[in-house]
Amino acid sequence: MKCREKYESSFPSQICGNCDSLLNVVYDEKKKFSYTRENSFWSYEAFMPDCNYKRLEAGSTNVVIADEYGLYFKVETTNPTKSFKDRGSVIELNKASEYGYTEVACASTGNMAYSIAHYSRILGIKVKVFISKHANRDKIKLIKGTHDADITEIDGDFTDAQHEAIKYSKKNNAFLTGDYCYRKEGQKTAIFEAMHDLRSVDTIILPVGNATLLAGALEAVKYMKRNNTIKQIPKVIGVEAEGARPLYAAFKSGMPIIREKPDTAADAIAVGFPTFGEESIRLLRELDGDMITVSDREMQEEAAKLKEMYNIDAELGGAASVAAYRKLNPEGKTIALVSGGKV
Repeated sequence: MKCREKYESSFPSQICGNCDSLLNVVYDEKKKFSYTRENSFWSYEAFMPDCNYKRLEAGSTNVVIADEYGLYFKVETTNPTKSFKDRGSVIELNKASEYGYTEVACASTGNMAYSIAHYSRILGIKVKVFISKHANRDKIKLIKGTHDADITEIDGDFTDAQHEAIKYSKKNNAFLTGDYCYRKEGQKTAIFEAMHDLRSVDTIILPVGNATLLAGALEAVKYMKRNNTIKQIPKVIGVEAEGARPLYAAFKSGMPIIREKPDTAADAIAVGFPTFGEESIRLLRELDGDMITVSDREMQEEAAKLKEMYNIDAELGGAASVAAYRKLNPEGKTIALVSGGKV
């Protein structure tokens, strides 16, 4: 946050009231992380933002052993809306409900809006979605069908849609959801679950769109190491599409992030200016992480293999981590997070 303003957990927004920058959740330092007896999403509630949660279904996904020695898939396609987005949506919608909002707004490439619409329907909250007119048509149909969400299609990319969602939320007193602090906290649970199952991991590979998952994963392993839950921090590697690689370009060059126009069929990671980009680069450098890119063809090949060999029906962005694994062939034990499935 730019102005360093601090707010209590009762502050009903994810954006600073002074400078409009992103807020971050800060926990009581006395609260120490440790593995729980049960390894499920809600078993980590003590390490989530304070809230009187309705325990909606999310997370608790399986780790699948691949045929290749040392490779494991964290399969997020079994979430209720088939993507890891559900982990963050549960947090965001519970907070919106607790604050008394009757409407939420979000920008999305598809998966997030579908997830937001799913949980909003359960909690009885209206949804306003801003999405690129170039987004996956099947996902747009699902978003409308899930909760009769009010959708505005934008002649632009995700970043353009995000600007519209922010303006709408301010004008109409709607709770702004999306790639913000509460979502990041929910997505950390994917790492908590995976590390609980495998205990010792050398490498974690994650797809990157808005970099919320990447920033959350880096914070999660840093937090676990600080609390001696893990002996060493795994090398965390973010994966962008070759046609949408603003974070990769900035990380490798040492220059600021420059907005790109996405040119990839992997719509779930087609983001030209990642919301958590700067934070992710800072953490990647601090924790010796890395970035890599993969082509649409490489993602298509790995998505086909996941379906044929493991019956995992991954979308292109969901297969990005596996495609990166093939290029890198890292030593030791590796988690490739399969972030989302076809709808």
